[in-house]
Amino acid sequence: MASEKKYSWDPDWQKKYRDRIVTAEEAIRTLRPGQRIFVGTGCGQPEELVRALTARGPELPDTEIIHLLTSGDAPYADRKFSDYFRVNSFFISENVRGIIQEGLGDYTPVFLSDIPRLFHSGQIPLDAALIEVTPPDERGRCSLGVSVDIVKSAAENARVVMAEVNPQMPRTLGDSFINVHDIDFLVPVDEPVIEIQPPEPDEVTLRIGQHIAALVEDSSTIEFGIGRIPQAVVPFLKDRKDLGIHTEMFTDSMIDLIESGAVTGARKSIDRGKVVASFCMGTRRLYDYIDNNPLFSFRPTEYVNDPHLISRQYRQVAINVALEVDLTGQVCADSLGGSFYSGIGGQVDFNRGAARSPDGRAIIALPSTAKNGTVSRIVTRLTPGAGVVTTRGDVHYVVTEHGVAYLHGKSVQARALALIAIADPKFRPQLVREAIEAKYLRPEKASVEGKIVVGPQEFRTTVLLRDGTQVVLRPIHPTDEPNLRDMFYTLSEETKYYRFMKHIQRIPLQQIQDFVFVNHRSDIAIVATVPAPYGEEIVAIGRYYLNQKTNMAEVAFTVQDAWQKRGIGTALFQHLATIAKRYGIRGFTAEVLRANRPMQKVFTRSPFKVTSEPMEDVIHFVIEF
Repeated sequence: MASEKKYSWDPDWQKKYRDRIVTAEEAIRTLRPGQRIFVGTGCGQPEELVRALTARGPELPDTEIIHLLTSGDAPYADRKFSDYFRVNSFFISENVRGIIQEGLGDYTPVFLSDIPRLFHSGQIPLDAALIEVTPPDERGRCSLGVSVDIVKSAAENARVVMAEVNPQMPRTLGDSFINVHDIDFLVPVDEPVIEIQPPEPDEVTLRIGQHIAALVEDSSTIEFGIGRIPQAVVPFLKDRKDLGIHTEMFTDSMIDLIESGAVTGARKSIDRGKVVASFCMGTRRLYDYIDNNPLFSFRPTEYVNDPHLISRQYRQVAINVALEVDLTGQVCADSLGGSFYSGIGGQVDFNRGAARSPDGRAIIALPSTAKNGTVSRIVTRLTPGAGVVTTRGDVHYVVTEHGVAYLHGKSVQARALALIAIADPKFRPQLVREAIEAKYLRPEKASVEGKIVVGPQEFRTTVLLRDGTQVVLRPIHPTDEPNLRDMFYTLSEETKYYRFMKHIQRIPLQQIQDFVFVNHRSDIAIVATVPAPYGEEIVAIGRYYLNQKTNMAEVAFTVQDAWQKRGIGTALFQHLATIAKRYGIRGFTAEVLRANRPMQKVFTRSPFKVTSEPMEDVIHFVIEF
């Protein structure tokens, strides 16, 4: 909860440290041409100092301005100052994107966790750091407020530190303090901290958020990456229990998650009970909430983004975004083709850390299309010039508004099918053709060109068997092909005979494909799965095929021998009947061998009107809803 008591800084600080107090212009006057100047991050950008720096532009040729991402104005990035200032950014925000894409500024691609080491080692020496802090307390400690991140390291390693001292800056707790004696110039200001209004999620981002939330279990610790999508996950997590937060960026939306009671941090392995962040961007509501709030621990980047530390966190979930993903799983997140757009940021730090966390999950999310639906973001090959931020070896989950693809440990063919399945439907046939041409898919996959469909999420349910075992019923997925083949080879000869009504030693690839690639309207297949060491095991499949002329559907089931007589067949039948009734189907028909008494019982004990007719070796069933 937000602090009820407002912190009061030392009222005599300006008298105590008057020998260090100067105007912004006086501080900037000490700079010389050819120096490297660091500017504070995000909403902690010291705007008064930046304005004074820009005003001296013609007197400071060959000045390099270095920063992470900044909010508000960046007047030094105006083209007219390009002869004096050279922007070098670790992450490209909108206010400097133009100058960098014109080639008049620089982008330094680097993992966020590595940046402090560049400062400490002297590889990127800093002549001055321009930052913003709270007034000092009675012990002389100034809080870095909304931006600790790489600002702390920059201040510790810069030759000269110039700080705006702003009473409107919230006092954040944790490893977020700098001693007033480590600041060379104090510039008193009293201005509102830069505010960023939270973006309103649209329908697509909300659907993506819902898919991501389904991957977040109780007791998970979450990192919310930068962008609209990670914030869209928050509304769908309010029913979770004992969530923790360990994230680079904290925003307004997360306040609601905390207030809902979902966040306690009680199961965190590290910083138990604390919300850990390195910077925040939002509105005054957010700044008032974090001000002197002991729930929060603001820590520098070298701590928050340390992949080793992240990997020690229980159930760490990393949620980050991409611009483009190719069918082998390469993730582009910092460029549009050859044009630099954003940055590597902390995506790799958290992706690798979460992947190694106990029960952790590394998630990459993106809308399936761009440019008003005219361009697919799931592509056979990345756009020429596009940079790979997360490699195909590092990728785990990829999420679009059409579903979830799990890629880690999967073959290129399995990856391609999984990603095509969550691409926009209108691009799926083209992606199949291109994947076959690229030799990612076998040529016979041409027959499924228009059949790669992911079943609706509402078809997914969980049932409890008579013996207490929990089984998931879900639509079959294009990537279930190998698991379905594995299930077939576990079946006894009797079970195979009951299902296919003939003795078979192998199931043809085409028949497997016919099982897997269904349209989930007139042709629906539901699998029953149980957890396995690496994912899930298919233990049963139920399917119906609609006869459009009669509006009746033929239904059939296969259950692994070890799972028979436990109620799975009945559960599948009831679930398929529910789906069929939703589509207005009149009922089911089925052909069952006379010897297959368990399946006969499934039908005869159903709550529907059932008629049967013996026909030689089989019994013909009609089940009317």
